[in-house]
Amino acid sequence: MVIILLASFFSLYRLIKGPTFFDRVLTVNLIGTKVVVLLVLIDFLYDRPEFVDISLAYVLINFVGTIAILKLKEKGRLD
Repeated sequence: MVIILLASFFSLYRLIKGPTFFDRVLTVNLIGTKVVVLLVLIDFLYDRPEFVDISLAYVLINFVGTIAILKLKEKGRLD
């Protein structure tokens, strides 16, 4: 878990320094994926099955949010 948290903090460098908008969106998506992995690890270590449901919901929110941000950047609207 410590390694995943450390990797997330290193990803923050790309979020702040990223030369393009797409680098920043990809970094936010990457950090969201790492949060999901942490939630599943917490589920495994503490035997808390509700964290799997939370992580699945977070994956869907992360994916839809990334697609919406990219579509908004490309077309200027979400419809």
